[in-house]
Parts: sequence; C-alpha cells; structure tokens
Amino acid sequence: MMNFPILSIITFLPFVAAVIMLMMPAERKTEIRGVALATAVIDLLLAGWMYLQYLLGDMNGYQFIETYNWLPALGISLKFGVDGMSAPLVLLTGIVMVTGVLISWGVYDEEHHISAGIQDRPREFFAFLFLLAGGVFGVFVSLDLFMLFFFYEIAVFPMYLLIAIWGWVKTREYAAMKLTLYLFIGSVVALVGALAMYWTQYTNTGVLSFDMLLMEKAGFSAAFQYAWFLPVFFGFAVLGGIWPFHNWSPDGHVAAPTAVSMFHAGVLMKLGAFAALRVGIMLLPEGAKQWAWLVMAFAGVAVVYGAFIAFVQTDLKYMIGFSSVSHMGLVVLGVSTLNHDGLVGAGVQMFSHGVMTALFFAVTGMIYDRSHTRQIPELGGMMKALPFAGVGFIIGGLVSMGMPGFSGFVAEFPIFMGVWGRQWLVAVIASISIIITAAYIMIAIRRVFFGPMPEKLEGHISPITALDKIAIFTLCSCMVIIGIFPAVMVPMVEKGVENILRLLGGA
Repeated sequence: MMNFPILSIITFLPFVAAVIMLMMPAERKTEIRGVALATAVIDLLLAGWMYLQYLLGDMNGYQFIETYNWLPALGISLKFGVDGMSAPLVLLTGIVMVTGVLISWGVYDEEHHISAGIQDRPREFFAFLFLLAGGVFGVFVSLDLFMLFFFYEIAVFPMYLLIAIWGWVKTREYAAMKLTLYLFIGSVVALVGALAMYWTQYTNTGVLSFDMLLMEKAGFSAAFQYAWFLPVFFGFAVLGGIWPFHNWSPDGHVAAPTAVSMFHAGVLMKLGAFAALRVGIMLLPEGAKQWAWLVMAFAGVAVVYGAFIAFVQTDLKYMIGFSSVSHMGLVVLGVSTLNHDGLVGAGVQMFSHGVMTALFFAVTGMIYDRSHTRQIPELGGMMKALPFAGVGFIIGGLVSMGMPGFSGFVAEFPIFMGVWGRQWLVAVIASISIIITAAYIMIAIRRVFFGPMPEKLEGHISPITALDKIAIFTLCSCMVIIGIFPAVMVPMVEKGVENILRLLGGA
C-alpha cells in the first residue's frame, strides 16, 4: 500500500471534481452538491487513512513520498511527502472541506425568511472552493519548492472570486481586493527569496533543483541566510496573519461566506505559517536563529493586540477574526522559540485552531442566516432556539480559552513553556491574552446564547439542519479527542519537530 499514490489522489481529486461540477448543468443543484460532498468525504477518508498509517508506522522522516519529473532541465518535479508537521494539516484540510460543504448545502425557508448555505450558483461556488482546497493540499504535501509556490498561488487565487461574488454585500469587493493585494505582495517577496535559494544552490552544488530535501543540504552561507530569512519568512507569514501584516485578515473573515471563512481561518492561515516554517526556518536555519528575537517580538504583539481588539468588537465575526490573529500569533510565537516545546505546541495549535475557528464561523453563519445580524447587542436567547449550535460554540470557546481537557490546552501549554525557556518576559506578557480571551468569549456566550431574545427575533429562529449538526459534531469531536487523548497527535508532531531541530543543529 505504500506504493499507492495517496497524496497525489488527495491533492488532485478536488481539481477533478471542480472540472466535473463546472461541466454539469447549472440547474442540477442537488446533484452538484452531491458531487461536492462525495468528493470531500473521499478526500477526508484518504487523509484519515494516511494519518493513521503514519501514526501507527515508523514516524521518522517523510513518508508516502512520490516523485514525478516534470521539467528536469530546470530541476522541477512533482515531489510529494508528509512528515509529522504536515500530516495533521492534511487531515485538518479534509475535515474543514467536508464540514464546509455540509454548512454550504443550503436550506430555503420562506416562512422564516431563511436562505442558508449557498443558493446562488452553487456549481461555480463549489468548483472555486475545491480549487482552493486542492491548492491547500498541494502546499502541505509538496517537497519541491517550485510546486509549493504553484499550489500556494492556486490556493490564494479563488479566494478573491469566492469573496467578491458570494461575500457580504457591504464589504466584499473591498475585502477581496485587500486580501488579494496583501497576499500577492507577500508571495512575490517570498518568491524572490526562493529564487535566490535556487540559484545559490546551483552555485554551491552545480545542480539545478527545487527539491527542498536537497536544498536543506545546499550549504547556504550564514550571510546569505541572514539576508534572505526575513523576506522569505514574512512573505509567507502574511497569509498567517502575522502582525503588522494582519490587517487584511479580519476584513476577509467578515466579508467571506461561511464556508470560505471556515477555510480562510481554519486552513489558509495555517498555510502561511506552515510555508514560513517549511521554507524559511527549515531551509534557512541560521537565518532563523539570527532573527528569532524579531519574529518572537512580532508574534508577542499579535497575541496580545489581537485579544484586546477582539474584546471590544460588537460584530461576532470580527471578534472571531481578531481572535484568529491572536491565536495565530501563538503559532508563530511557538515557532520563534526554535525549541522542542514551542514547536510541538505550534504544530498542535495549527490543527486545534483550524478546527476551532471553522466551528466558530460555522455557528456564526447559522445564527446570521436566521437572525440577519451578527451584532452581539442585537442577539440573545440562541441557546433556547439553537441548542446544538450553542453547545458547539461553548466547546469552541473552551478550546479558545485553553481549558484542560480540550485541544487548546494541549497546544498552548507547551507554547508558553517553550517561550518561557527562551524569554520569560515575553511569556508573561503574552499570557495576558489568556485572561482577555476568556473575558470576550464568556461575554459573547452570555449575550448571544443566554441573554434575553430580542422581540423582533421571537418566532423567526428556525432549527438548524441535520447536516449542520453533523458538521458541528465532527468539529467538536476533534477538539475533545485531542484534548483527552493527546497521544493521537502529539507524538507525530514531535517526530516532525525532531527533524526541524536537527536542521537547526540541535537548537
């Protein structure tokens, strides 16, 4: 079974499904949704099988490696493989993919004035969403730097159309263009650094190759790494929402339709952090050690700043958007420690936060579809009207606060331990975010779910669908399982971290 091209199938199946859906008649909406769901489920099953095989087997190094020469004269190949850091992210993408389709399935209730999910042109919506998903899978499994950039751009491009066409009418064009410009500029800066690595490797070894496993051994000089680490790392980290390049992120969250918000915060921000780690730190380890203090400073600001800004928001989606800036700051903070605890926490946090924010945005979308508002002061009584959604949001809140027994604690505790080992003052300052996060989460839960329901909403809040409940249950289960049984993920991430530490010279 190890010769089975599982990573290629996982990556290219969404592209194939997108083409099939675009060829189907537009009026066959139910069949189009069925193709989308079937494809997402198959990809999740394959990702789950891959994850379990990796977890139960020899977790050393990269596994499921596939190599297909494409342009050998330029050293470009389609080389796939996963390690302990990327395998959980492939699984995360499959989970968000399935739940995003379920949330977008759609329900129209004229009596209650509800138009949930995607009613307008679902064929094109799911096709673009799957192009995005295929690009995300490609980045997580690529071991060729050229192909990593190729899939990276594929993942970013559909976001503009998904937001500009199906997003919130008031801000969708502004948010889509803002997002595109930020991410395009960041990727161009990172690309220049990648090309510098490509030519320097050729100079050092006489081999033209984008193979990142070869680049790890290319012998880049310390001066070269000092010069190029920051452009490469921050070029990718823009997509991770790192301060001070985070400004596009909350606007993108708010303007995007629900499933796209789930992908945006749940997966795409992890894409930026993962690429910054994979290309910036693993290929330029001396540069990482030289500039770790600056990365830690920016991440520390993001953690505290994001929490405080989330605290003062009245729009539920903006609150979650700035919360994502704070929690992704924790990921980068863990990465910046360059030590075992911090990197393990960052790896688990990418998965935990991805599931948590997907859940938050899913529940927020359900509330908005039924109440036509996201303003916290205008909401109330949702626990009585939407109890299943309310429980889901509370579980997400407990994860966000880092409560023991949930995945957030498994991720955040080692991050703070790692930061304490490097710079205790940063750990103390960043820990302020724990208090602020608990405050805005509990306030939102009290007002939205347990406060009195406004008179204008009485009788207008219909129950969520069975598909919505399946999505909520799936996302909640992931966070609870990892919280209670951390061994299903932590040992795998630790193996991936061992390889990073080896490249850092045992840092």
